[in-house]
Parts: sequence; C-alpha cells; structure tokens
Amino acid sequence: MATELEELVEFLSSPSPPVKKAAVEIVSGLTGSEEGLQSLSKYSEILLPSLSRLLIESKEVSEPAAQALVNLSQNSELAGKMIRMGLIKVAMDMLYKPESCITRLLVMLLVNLTQLDAGVSSLLQIEDEKMHGLHIMKLVRSFCRSSGENADDQFEHVGSILVNISKTEDGRKMLLEPKRGLLKQIIRQFDSTNQLRKKGVAGTIRNCSFEAKNQLQNILLISEFLWPALLLPVAGSKIYSKEDISKMPPELGSALSIEREPVTDPDIRVQTLEAIYLIILEEAGRRAFWSVNGPRILQLGYEYEEDPKVMRAYEQVGSLLVEESGAPEESSEPAKSES
Repeated sequence: MATELEELVEFLSSPSPPVKKAAVEIVSGLTGSEEGLQSLSKYSEILLPSLSRLLIESKEVSEPAAQALVNLSQNSELAGKMIRMGLIKVAMDMLYKPESCITRLLVMLLVNLTQLDAGVSSLLQIEDEKMHGLHIMKLVRSFCRSSGENADDQFEHVGSILVNISKTEDGRKMLLEPKRGLLKQIIRQFDSTNQLRKKGVAGTIRNCSFEAKNQLQNILLISEFLWPALLLPVAGSKIYSKEDISKMPPELGSALSIEREPVTDPDIRVQTLEAIYLIILEEAGRRAFWSVNGPRILQLGYEYEEDPKVMRAYEQVGSLLVEESGAPEESSEPAKSES
C-alpha cells in the first residue's frame, strides 16, 4: 500500500492541473527542511524525473518545481542522480527558451550541480566534440550582457558556476583559450557593484592562475584587464603620487589618481592576492608585475589593511618579492605603518 508521500510524488504526474499544482507546492515546501529532504530522497527515482518534466509548465508550476530541484541538489547523492539523468542539458535548454520564467532558479540549480566533477564535465560537454564549450560560452555571454546594477539580476550566480568549473583543469583550460576569449569577458565584470558577481570573478581569476606555470602567456595576454582587477582591490583608497602613477600603465594610473570605494569583502582581497602570488611564482609573471609598479601598490595597500587574513596574503606575496631581490632591507616587502 502506497504511503502518503508516495501518493504525493505520484500526483506530480497527475493529468489534473489543480492536483499537479497543489502537489508540487507541497513538495517544494517539504524540500525546505532537512527532514523533508531526507523523506523525499527515498522516492528520488520517481521524484526527480517528475520535477524535471514540470519545468516546461507555466510559472505557477515550474517555479516550485525548480525551487524543489535547487533544494534537493544540495544533497550530493541526489545531485549526482540529476546529472546522470541529463538535468544539466535540460536546465540549459530551458534557460534559453523565450517563455522561460525561472532563469534565476535554473542558474542556481547549475551552481549546485557543478559542485560535482561530473556536473562540471557535463556542463563543459567534455564528451561532445562538436558542442564542447557551447554551454559555457552561452553562460558567459549572458553573465556579461545582463546588468548587475539592478535588484533582479537573473544571471548573477553564473559567477559561482565559473568558480566551480575553474576548480578543474578542463574548466581552466577552456576559460584560458585565447580564441574563445572567455576570461577576458569575465574579468571585465569585476567593475560591477554586485558583490556576488565581483566575488565570482575574483574566485575564477584565482583558480585560473593555478595554470600560470603552463599558460602564463595566455593569462598575460589580457594584462590590460588583469592587473586592474587584481591590484585595485588591494591598493587601498588613497590617491597615489604622480611619481608612483608615472610608473604604471594608464588603466591602473588613472584609477589610482582619484579616491576610490574600497573593496570591503576580505575574501575578494585574499583571492586577488593569491592570484598575484601564483602568477609571480613564474619569472615572466614577476617581470610583468614589476612593470606595472605592482610591488609599490601592495606596499601602500598593506599600510591600510586591518584584516589579519588579508595581511597574511599580502605578506606571502611580499616574501616572494623579498626572496627574489635577495636583499630584504632593499626590498619592497610591504611594511605595516605603526599607529
């Protein structure tokens, strides 16, 4: 005899619209609690395909179905099942249907599914030679074209997807391919006032910097956008002297010649410093860093830093520059001003 929960899941496939609507609303509500998630997971073989099919319905049905899938995908076992049943392709197809009204939820679902390596591979379309990278190109284009300056930013969570895929070697290689130009597009979103976007961009640059040993040339190809994104968050908010600015490229000098809003999120500052560290581990990276007066920027930024975690990241970069100079007393290692 079927339990009440089994019957509820079966009602998701009811031919009666009111019954289906009521069932999906109840299911969505249950997924909002840990107890509900655990109970529903026992029926995942029926539940997940049923919810997936409801994504094409009207908003009153598709929205709670998508919310339920987002909640369920926080469980790695259920997320794995969704990936195997092809839900990433379903989500991407739905995302670009003109009539779709659940864009934000679909993007959030992709964030959760790409927490798993299998989800990253599926989104990158690793197994499909002809379509390889198409999903990512579409997402990056949407991320860059949509505005992060309004409250209803449907694609802001794409930044988190980019962080997830750049944790893998395949993802980093795709983002760094010069012909695709994806990282260049992504970096330009660092100017957004949306902190979620900014954090996603910083994390993606940091992850891609792990490829500096093998792909430094490709990373430095976008120096015009790279150095401002990495250095401005850790440059402090003071106006720099004409002498300091004269040793910088225009894209840095012009920004540092005026007062700026500080980047208040310490995680972003740490990520940019870690990216700098990974880049200057390579000799050519250090030369590029010196050429934009990077050590001076870090020296001045460090003087105004108060967060211990960020200070340690400054010091890690500084220690590498000291080691290179071979003379600590003459180095540009950041020195904390005494109060």
